[in-house]
Amino acid sequence: MPQPELLIDRTFNAPRPLVWRAWTDPDLLARWYGPGVETVIHGYDLRPGGEWRNEMKFGDKSDLSKMVFTEIVEPERLVWRHHSADRDWNIAVNPMMPNWPKTLLTTVTFTDRGASTDVRFVQTPVDATEEEIATFAQMAPNMSGGWGKGFAVIDDILAELSNNQA
Repeated sequence: MPQPELLIDRTFNAPRPLVWRAWTDPDLLARWYGPGVETVIHGYDLRPGGEWRNEMKFGDKSDLSKMVFTEIVEPERLVWRHHSADRDWNIAVNPMMPNWPKTLLTTVTFTDRGASTDVRFVQTPVDATEEEIATFAQMAPNMSGGWGKGFAVIDDILAELSNNQA
């Protein structure tokens, strides 16, 4: 079965160093990642092999993820393996979506366009069962809306950062 992918291209009206900062500063990341829910970053170690431990709280439920960075080329590229996790940060089945892939390869590229920055976000399942791949393929078209809401928050963050530098 061919691997489905989630692909989102987005241009941000800010220079690449500021866009990079929005994606790599844990305080800023917690503001936009998982818009509309409480996002708690339990650890963030931006280096190859480093982990980003993330919790998104939905009332009395939580979605835990452990991202393991595999490549960092500042300010051009971030690559990580995005894992569903249990309370001990072990890779686990997502309790809210049991057929969701346990691991996604995530690649984010940042292309300098002078006063703006093009971002390409790509996710694909890794070591997934046919059922997990089918679930991802079914859900991927709807996921751009959630990411889009987060990217709109990034726009606000970038405006704040730009104003603070002026």
